Amino acid sequence: MASGWAHDGAVQDQIDATVNSAVERARSRLTVGDSLEFCEECDAEIPEKRRQVIPGVRLCIACQSEFEDHDKASSLYNRSGSKDSQLR
Repeated sequence: MASGWAHDGAVQDQIDATVNSAVERARSRLTVGDSLEFCEECDAEIPEKRRQVIPGVRLCIACQSEFEDHDKASSLYNRSGSKDSQLR
């Protein structure tokens, strides 16, 4: 239900942009290649079971949790622009 200067499909365009942004972010975080034996952040040993289960793992559990907590807090906003700017 866009109003003002927004075109008819503006709200759906905003929804699509948000979903596409989330998909791109998720794809960019997929692991590839060989797993590391030691965390690239803190040099802690990465357990063998974790390396087997998650191919290409690069972080220990503690660093991965910290990364996800930080990522979760910053992913609440669509970085391609504010809703107001996209609806004009």
